[in-house]
Amino acid sequence: MRVFFTGGSGKAGKHAITYLQGQGHHVVNADRTPSGLDVSELLIDLCDAGQVIGAMSQFADFPELEAGTGVPKYDAVVHFAAVPRVMIGTDGECFRQNTLSTYNVIEAAVKLGIPKVIFASSETTYAVCFVDGELKPDYVPIDEDHPTVPHDSYAMSKVCNEVTGRSFQARSGADIYGLRINNVIEPHEYAQNFPAYMKDPDSRRRNIFAYIDARDLGHMVDCCLKTDGLGYQVFNVANDDMSVGLTSDEVIAQFYQGVPVKRAMRPDETFYANDKAKQMVGFAPKHSWRDVLA
Repeated sequence: MRVFFTGGSGKAGKHAITYLQGQGHHVVNADRTPSGLDVSELLIDLCDAGQVIGAMSQFADFPELEAGTGVPKYDAVVHFAAVPRVMIGTDGECFRQNTLSTYNVIEAAVKLGIPKVIFASSETTYAVCFVDGELKPDYVPIDEDHPTVPHDSYAMSKVCNEVTGRSFQARSGADIYGLRINNVIEPHEYAQNFPAYMKDPDSRRRNIFAYIDARDLGHMVDCCLKTDGLGYQVFNVANDDMSVGLTSDEVIAQFYQGVPVKRAMRPDETFYANDKAKQMVGFAPKHSWRDVLA
């Protein structure tokens, strides 16, 4: 598939592009800065609607000129570009860039007849991550039906983007899938960061004690590219296990007392339920910090 990928110069995007290329996809990265990857790239401002639709409807690299049959069409758009969290710049600018860029990307894709858009939403939509103080979930494990009423501008922008995606899907009929991505972990970060998480499990409370290996995130994107006809959907994206060394019962006892537990949980099972992604698109994460810190 020919894939227009935004935000491929970022932490998650680099790994996702590398994985997609390994699966045979032709990826074009659209971002403000080069990725350093061996990939076709267009440097654009996604908050400029003209630049976005222009980039999606032009040649992306010299080899595309050889066929002499015009600009090749994209099969899908993957939108990862965003201000990645609060407290980088102002709250308002975070919200503006994230909502406007997403509107521009999805609108351009729909206008150009691209049949699939996959966009990055976030674990933060469930409000736990960037709340002032502590907020417990309404229930655990958290699934896609859990309320999304965040307190911060980053998560607000992600909830707005989900509404944008749903609305464009309703009027276009395209497949538009939102990925509520948990805390992205690169392979080297297991040895670098996880020993501290074992000593201080509370440091993972705002991430719902979950994580997603960057390579497994690439796999999830590929699963979505290969699964058609779902209309509008949102998916939690996390690995199967927790990011701490406690059992699920111990986490409940220490951090989730009084929180309803919806079902029996395995001892190391994530509190960020990924069942829907497994059932609907075949998500099958393969990596774990336990493979490194045995």
